[in-house]
Amino acid sequence: WGRAESAFSLTLMTFIGPLVVPITGWIIDHVPLRPLVLWGVLAQSINLAAFGFMEGSIWVYYLLVFLLMFTAAGPSILTLAKLVQGWFDKSLGRAMGILFACGAIGGVIHPLWVQAVISQVGWREAFMVMGALSLVIAGGVAWWSVYQAGPATGGDGPASSSAAEAPLATPMSMAAFLRDLIWWKLALFNMLFAFGTGAIYRHFAARLQDRGAAPAQARELLQTEGYFDAVVTAKREDGRPARVLVQVVPGERIQVERLLIDTEGPLQARLDAHDAEALGVAQALQTAGKLGAGTPFRNADWAETKQQLLGRLRAAGYASARIAHSAADIDPQQHLARLQVRLDSGPLYRLGELQISGLVHHDAETVRHLAGFGGGAALTEARLLDYQDRLQKAGLFERASVSFEPVADQAEATVVKVTLSELPLQQATLGVGVSANTGPRASVEHTHRRPFGWAVSAYDKLEYGRTTQTWTGDFYSHPGEGFYRNLLGVQISRVVSDTDVVLSQRLRLGRTQDTPRIERLYFLELLRSRQADAAGVSSAEAVSGNYHWVWRKLDSVLLPTEGVTLSLQGGAGQAFSRSGDDGPFTRLYGRFTGYLPLGAQWYGQARLEAGQIYKNAKVNVPDALGFRAGGDDSVRGYGYRTLAPKDSAGTVRSGLLMLTSSVELARPISAALPSVWGAVFVDAGRAADSWVGFKPALGYGVGVRWRSPIGPLKVDLAYGDELKKVRLHLSVGIAF
Repeated sequence: WGRAESAFSLTLMTFIGPLVVPITGWIIDHVPLRPLVLWGVLAQSINLAAFGFMEGSIWVYYLLVFLLMFTAAGPSILTLAKLVQGWFDKSLGRAMGILFACGAIGGVIHPLWVQAVISQVGWREAFMVMGALSLVIAGGVAWWSVYQAGPATGGDGPASSSAAEAPLATPMSMAAFLRDLIWWKLALFNMLFAFGTGAIYRHFAARLQDRGAAPAQARELLQTEGYFDAVVTAKREDGRPARVLVQVVPGERIQVERLLIDTEGPLQARLDAHDAEALGVAQALQTAGKLGAGTPFRNADWAETKQQLLGRLRAAGYASARIAHSAADIDPQQHLARLQVRLDSGPLYRLGELQISGLVHHDAETVRHLAGFGGGAALTEARLLDYQDRLQKAGLFERASVSFEPVADQAEATVVKVTLSELPLQQATLGVGVSANTGPRASVEHTHRRPFGWAVSAYDKLEYGRTTQTWTGDFYSHPGEGFYRNLLGVQISRVVSDTDVVLSQRLRLGRTQDTPRIERLYFLELLRSRQADAAGVSSAEAVSGNYHWVWRKLDSVLLPTEGVTLSLQGGAGQAFSRSGDDGPFTRLYGRFTGYLPLGAQWYGQARLEAGQIYKNAKVNVPDALGFRAGGDDSVRGYGYRTLAPKDSAGTVRSGLLMLTSSVELARPISAALPSVWGAVFVDAGRAADSWVGFKPALGYGVGVRWRSPIGPLKVDLAYGDELKKVRLHLSVGIAF
């Protein structure tokens, strides 16, 4: 028998029980209690023992359950209540309360005890034990209570007890009530009766053991996994406790022959009109599900596929989409499954207006600009999530939520709720850190998100380290049309190396645009650079127009394992110098980084970086525009910015071109520490003035990475092939 078939017995009890109780009450009022209790105990004991001899049809099981509802009525709680009524008058309520309390105690104990009996001797023998126990304990106590109580417990005719008809002359006190031996006999009977027999109503073990539930259940489970012609047999083995051996031959698995996906509603109407956007949605549905032609059929995968299709349609803007019909036609002979889903798209939801809440200092216009779409735009999941992401990254809001309620009647002009929580107007941050490139450092940052009431963010950062000191001041307008911001930036930096000191000042005026995939920055820059070394002091200035472009496609911006990034920079301008000729120049730079999972918990990373300045040989450009290599995130195994040309005095200076590359393999050190990775790497490259005779410096080594919530923290031990030395590279920082 299947679990559903055998569990129907509990449903049978639920429906029959309420019908039996009134009949039991009528019998108690018209039948002497003594024979009712004694014969009821005997009938119930026989009924319980009969479960242990069941064979054949499940209807035998249903019949025994049906009879148990009646045989258990004789020694039921109603009969005991009738006896109590004959013994007590003013204390009747307390007597009934304690009677039911003792029954509850037995009800708590007996499930554990009965389960132990089933585990030790098997379910058949357990039913026989329950029947015998009911006869011995409950029958003995019932006989004792009925006959020792005298005439008050019942007479020879219906309701003939004189005590039941004549109340006690003097009401009993609680103390006297508890000292009455009759009560304790009755309470003991109720508790032992529940202990001995009540568990049967909760532990119908026949549906859990070798009455056929195991084979049927196994077949049902195998069908959910795609095995529809499985052969399951069960054999009972001798011994104590009883054991059942279930043998399963699954047979051939069902394969999906086809998955037919149909649509109805507004989406189908747009498809009939050859709407390009609707055609894209329909094509996306064809690849959305986990199941497809040739895949093994599983019930769980079928359910998941339907939800994936529904989710894909809702994500496309049809928020009221539902499954109108689905069917799985299983052909056990051919071992094929023909699947069909028909989706009712419901209306396409479009933006009516933005309902913005939570603004205190900032303008609603800024929030609307960050949407990037206007009235009538389809409310797709990607569009709303991108909007929410832009709000959170705008630097103005601590939290942002974008949502709407799908109301079909308002689909053409849906109200989108934008709930915001602003960041503080001013914020200060202190930071400390250490790097193998620049040594220890400390920093102070301050941000004002609306100085003088202007829609501008002001950012200042002062960083002081052993080899680098920098002050940066930027003013960004709040996002406008197309996500663009206006920019005014100032930077003064001082970089100290073993051979020189470079002081540079920059002034930038331009515009920037940030989108989830692409960042753009174009600006006019004034740059002055002053280099001091053993040979003296040289300086140069430049004015240039520049364009920076960054493209990302990563699984995670913070901790990427798959994807690519590409950064390109281009600039052209005029250089001015006292030590050389004035003249035009062009500067180009590019950097590509790729991440690729290799399988078996191995992850690869590769980087290629190149740059060059084009100018007349006699034109001097500011040193800050040139290129240097070496150190973290460049060529490990060498000092920071040391892989560059040297002048006649041996002083390192910036080169006119640069080429570096890196290949790294990493994997988790152990399953217990998935965020700690070990790595091996090879770096190569340098900066130079000419490609003629260019020879990259080589560095290689091993390292450890901790993929922390704030980004990867790295410790590398690298060997510089040119220096024949090992160098430790450390990059770690914390802000508070």
